Amino acid sequence: MAKNNTARKESPVEKPANARVRAVAGSNAVPDLDRLIHERMRLGIVSALAANESLTFNELKKLLKTTDGNLSVHARKLEEANYIACTKSFEGRMPKTEYRLTEAGRKALEKYLNHMEALIHAMREL
Repeated sequence: MAKNNTARKESPVEKPANARVRAVAGSNAVPDLDRLIHERMRLGIVSALAANESLTFNELKKLLKTTDGNLSVHARKLEEANYIACTKSFEGRMPKTEYRLTEAGRKALEKYLNHMEALIHAMREL
């Protein structure tokens, strides 16, 4: 009986439409999706910084309509990957955290956008 369950799981993969999608996803011409950037909030951060020389923590928080904690967690992941750089300073007595996109972050975003464009192009050809 286990053999029948295995056959059922494999049969949808054998359909021609799925084969085309699988070929696109597994193609050497299309690089793997950058899961770090693909997450919605991190994509928002990277995109906002690509369009601006730099943004403060509060500017990003307002732009992305998120909480302090949520922005901090996602910004930290991007910073650890060297996709963004964080500079902390003071304006008077008020702390100021400013972010900018690094060269590695810019390249990662470009690669991600190329990947998404390739997927869109491939899907429109189906």
